[in-house]
Amino acid sequence: MRTMRPLLASAAVAAVLALTATGCGPGEDNAGGTPATSAAATPDGKITIPDDLKDRLKEHGIDVDKWRGGEWKNWDKDKWLREAKDFVNPIIEDLWDPDRMRDAEEPDQPPVEDGDISGDDGVTDPKPKRIEATPVSTPYSASVPEAGKLLFDGPKGAMVCSATVVQDPANPGKSNLVWTAGHCVHAGKKGGWYRNIAFVPSYNDSGMSTAQLEKATREQVAPHGVWWADWAQTSEQWIDEGGPVGGAGAPYDFAVIHVTPEKGGKGKSLEETVGSALPVDFAAPATQKIAKMEATGYPAAPPYDGQKMFQCADKPGRLSVRAEQPTMYRIGCSMTGGSSGGGWVHTGKDGKPALVSNTSIGPVTAGWLAGPRLGQEAKGVYMAVSEKYAGR
Repeated sequence: MRTMRPLLASAAVAAVLALTATGCGPGEDNAGGTPATSAAATPDGKITIPDDLKDRLKEHGIDVDKWRGGEWKNWDKDKWLREAKDFVNPIIEDLWDPDRMRDAEEPDQPPVEDGDISGDDGVTDPKPKRIEATPVSTPYSASVPEAGKLLFDGPKGAMVCSATVVQDPANPGKSNLVWTAGHCVHAGKKGGWYRNIAFVPSYNDSGMSTAQLEKATREQVAPHGVWWADWAQTSEQWIDEGGPVGGAGAPYDFAVIHVTPEKGGKGKSLEETVGSALPVDFAAPATQKIAKMEATGYPAAPPYDGQKMFQCADKPGRLSVRAEQPTMYRIGCSMTGGSSGGGWVHTGKDGKPALVSNTSIGPVTAGWLAGPRLGQEAKGVYMAVSEKYAGR
C-alpha cells in the first residue's frame, strides 16, 4: 500500500482503452466522447485494432505497436497522459511474468515525517496503538478470495498496491469490478495515469517464500490469471489535489477498475472465477458505532517484502486531514507501503462483510493506517463504472 507516503488519491473519471482479443471498453464516455470501437480477434487468435481506434491513440502520439514494444516506458511530460479521457492501457501479454510480479515495489514517494497529519481540532481522535499485522491463512483463495495484488508501471519501474473484488450492481453475480486507492492508478496533481495496470487475485496463493517464488510458475503465482484494467475511474479530487505527502486529497483516495482476463478465457467473470465479491457500504456508521474493521493487503516496504498477504483488525478512530473535507477512518496497523488500496471490511447490518474503505495513508514507520470514508463521491465513481458495463 502506499501508506508510507500519505497518498491520497484524488481521482477523476478515467476512461481506459484496453485492446484485447475480446474488445475494448468504453473509451471516452465520461469525457464527452464516443465509446471505443471494439478490437477484433482473427481466427488464429491475433488481435486486430480498428483504424479509427489507432487514429485516436495517435492523436496523443501513441502507436499501439510501438507502445507494446516498449514505448510505454517513455515518461516524458507530453507522453504521461493525465486527463481522464486520455487513459490508455493496451494489454501486453506476459509482461507481468513471475519475476516482474515479485520484484514490483511500493510506489516511490516521500513518507510522512511526523507520526500524525491532523489538520483540525475536535475531529481527530488520539493516535491508535500499533497493532502487528497477522499473516492470512493459506490458501488465500479460501481465506480472502476477494483480495489480490494490483500491479502497474510508473517512471521508477514496476510498482504494487493491493485491491479487492467488489460486486457490480449492473451485473449481479458476474462482477469484473476491483476496488483500490486512487493513488494506485494516478500519480495526482503533478503526474498522470500509471500504465500496464493489472490485478492478480490471490497472488502467491500458497504463501511461498521469496526464495520459492524465484522458481515458481506463472500459474502458481497467479492461480486465477492476470486481469488487465480496461476502464478505471477515480475521484476528481485526487487528480486535482493529490500529492506525495501531507494528506491532500486523501479523503477521496479511492478508485474502481473494470478488468478483463489477459488471455481471454471461458467467458467467466472475475467474481465467478474467484468465487466471491464484496458489497460496498456507502452508508457505514460513524466510527463510534463500529466495533472492528479489518484491513487486508500485501505490505512491501520493510520489514515486509510484498509477497504475502496480511491483515490488521482494530476499532477505528477518526482522522481529519482538512476541516472542510470528510473525516477519515484510522486504525492501528503495522502494514507498510504496498498495502495501499487494500480493502477495509466490517460487518454490515445484514451480518455479512462489506467493504467500507481502503488503505490510503500512513507514516513511514507504520503503526497506523487511514482510509477514506466512502460517501456520495465514492458511490458516484462506483456506479459510473458499473453502468458503463451494464449487461455486458
